[in-house]
Amino acid sequence: MALHFDRSEFAERIARARKRLGEEDLDAVVLFAQESLYYLTGFDTSGFVFFQCAVLTRDERPIVLLTRRPDLEQARRTSILEDIRLWYDAEGADPSRELQAILEELGLKGGRVGIETTTYGLTGTNWERVRVRLSEWCRLVPGCDVVRFLRLVKSPSEIAYVRRAAELADQSLEAMLETAKPNVFEGKIAAAGVAAILAGGGDMPPSGPVLGSGDRALLVRSATGYRDLDAVDQLTMEFAGSYRHYCACLMRTIAVGQGNDRQRRMFEVTRDAMAAMTAAARPGNILGNIDDAHRRVYDEAGFGDFRMSACGYSLGANFRPSWMDVPPMLYSGNVIPVQAGMVLFLHAILIDAPANLAMSLGHTIVVGETGAEVLSRLTPEYHIAV
Repeated sequence: MALHFDRSEFAERIARARKRLGEEDLDAVVLFAQESLYYLTGFDTSGFVFFQCAVLTRDERPIVLLTRRPDLEQARRTSILEDIRLWYDAEGADPSRELQAILEELGLKGGRVGIETTTYGLTGTNWERVRVRLSEWCRLVPGCDVVRFLRLVKSPSEIAYVRRAAELADQSLEAMLETAKPNVFEGKIAAAGVAAILAGGGDMPPSGPVLGSGDRALLVRSATGYRDLDAVDQLTMEFAGSYRHYCACLMRTIAVGQGNDRQRRMFEVTRDAMAAMTAAARPGNILGNIDDAHRRVYDEAGFGDFRMSACGYSLGANFRPSWMDVPPMLYSGNVIPVQAGMVLFLHAILIDAPANLAMSLGHTIVVGETGAEVLSRLTPEYHIAV
């Protein structure tokens, strides 16, 4: 069995989730987020793209998984799950029927049942099936926070995986910086970064890498169409190192061929913004204070029109299509307290579209009792690839 945590840790997580059910006056929660299933049981699969969920009750009965036949052995061999129910592909198949039967068996008719909806694991079509079938049968209420906010503060064993992911991210960045030269194909640079992660025992990251040069250096999302770098160019790289699904991210914009005075100034201010944001990520503050620091540095330096309106987000064990473990995002006014054990990706991004210049920096931190620890060993610099 491929478990990546001690069974005692899974038992503790489940107990905490059940405590939250009691605090929120829920009889059970239907878990559609793959991240929740991985966190509570170790279940590791991409099968969440179909209809897949688990039922966690407030009492001590075992978690019940509902999945497709191809995931039966996956569940048996990667998780602590023992009660595994199946639905089968067929014309007109509606697995909400099987879900209702499980809830009926658990005595939840008329009960107050939470459901995770803020997840890629529940499509609009499947939510409508569940809603129509259960809304008059039990009291369906939002249950997105039952497991989600337990996952924000990481255990020591989780943080150990994040640290390994950060080491892989450093190795990935070093490989891409070594490969990036004038006239080199972007795909070759991306391949070097991914190869370093996989060769180091990591996972294929759940997204990216976001990598683009020229006009594409101003993009903050992946876009198809790799190109050859020009003799004088710029290159933005944002990516995640991933280990046991735990992610640690880095972001850099570099110059290619020769530097640019305005871009160098953009780098200096961005470096200062990152330092201010990192200093603000300490217990006693709220998450919104991190973005306030981000805004202050950029706005005072005259770059307010070119910055973003948020400056990062939580990280954890994530599945496709994103390494962003949200909510929470880091934006001004977010009142969630900063807590020791949080893992956050802080990024500062400037997009000067009129000048066609980008500058971005980003690093992953773990919050300690007195402040933030930057997990990358690589000091940011205005790098010029030649």
